Amino acid sequence: MPSENRAFTTHVDPGSPPQHIIGNHQSARRLDGYELVEAPGTAPGSATLIPRGVYRHSRRKSDDRFNIVTFAVLSKHCVWLNSWQFFAGYNEPEFMPLNPEQQAEIDELRNFLSSTRRVCAPALEEIIYQAIPILDHGFVRVIDYMGDDAAIVQAARVSYGRGTRRVSEDKGLISYLMRHRHTTPFEMCEIKYHIKLPIFVARQWIRHRTANVNEYSARYSILDKEFYIPAAEQLASQSSANRQGRGQVLQGEEAARVFELLRDDAERAYVHYTEMLNEGEDGASADPARDGLTRELARMNLTLNYYTQWYWKTDLHNLLHFLGLRADVHAQYEIRVYAEAMLDTLKRWVPLAYEAFMEYEIGGARLSANALKAVRRMIAGETVKQSETNISKREWRELMAILEIAD
Repeated sequence: MPSENRAFTTHVDPGSPPQHIIGNHQSARRLDGYELVEAPGTAPGSATLIPRGVYRHSRRKSDDRFNIVTFAVLSKHCVWLNSWQFFAGYNEPEFMPLNPEQQAEIDELRNFLSSTRRVCAPALEEIIYQAIPILDHGFVRVIDYMGDDAAIVQAARVSYGRGTRRVSEDKGLISYLMRHRHTTPFEMCEIKYHIKLPIFVARQWIRHRTANVNEYSARYSILDKEFYIPAAEQLASQSSANRQGRGQVLQGEEAARVFELLRDDAERAYVHYTEMLNEGEDGASADPARDGLTRELARMNLTLNYYTQWYWKTDLHNLLHFLGLRADVHAQYEIRVYAEAMLDTLKRWVPLAYEAFMEYEIGGARLSANALKAVRRMIAGETVKQSETNISKREWRELMAILEIAD
């Protein structure tokens, strides 16, 4: 990326430094050839030290060219459109949240090794700090973690050291804890993620109030020009059966118009945002005759599809609760893809707990007392109708779906 397109601040962090250089510092230092500075995005004095190059990123200028086309490829769907029907600025999402310089820097940081007596999860160590691309500009990165499957077992048995029990015994105990919802031992493990996500997804995510969160501050720094545009197959109408769900995928002129509106609104909002700020890419006033609006007010004009990011730390019990809701097939797609990526990190971190979670939570089902009575009657050979039970029509449909029985 050409240097003249780089801004003086950004919010992409492709690699965290080794843990012994993290902390609150008032001045820049050096480590192994890296100049360490406070990461922008939080108030001065409260930020983490990072290598200077890590946060460099482009406040991207939009490509305002309207290439008149008669054929547009939208994701996996080919849609024939007349030139006047289609907003030509739409392109396939670029799944590249990091530029080549940032990727090179994260590779260097990952080459740093240190000895420790702490428990390590080898499979998770393979991907630690790496950005897992999500949506068009987002990512998930594991920054740090504490504990492993053995820590869960130790907490349950209140024993010392790692012990000499067989893996099969640990697996059985973890399955028992998961099955009977004995959650405290899972709270002994913690994990910290760096997540870049659209603001509307963050507003859903923050409802999970049992995590520690530190979000990028648009009061302190200027947001990059990065906003989410759905892939064509995600551009759906409102479901007629579910007020929170999606129906049929939009097609033709209607889809093209929606893409046009989404991009136009986001582009226009950012133009007005930068106009109100009155700051150039070098930090100087764009128009010396104006003062410009404070950042904390100018940000309110941006659309909810703009990207934010945060550090999100939680214990394993609450992570499993989050994943149980957000990795579910009924969860909104834009948050579900983050949860699915985090499921992979869970598997690498605590494989026994992951296996039990997939067995009893993701792959299992909870039944009410009346539903359980109905199932027992079915097993006994009875033909059971919804009207003969105390089960609502909606719960009955859900039960039939679980049992894979045509209603």
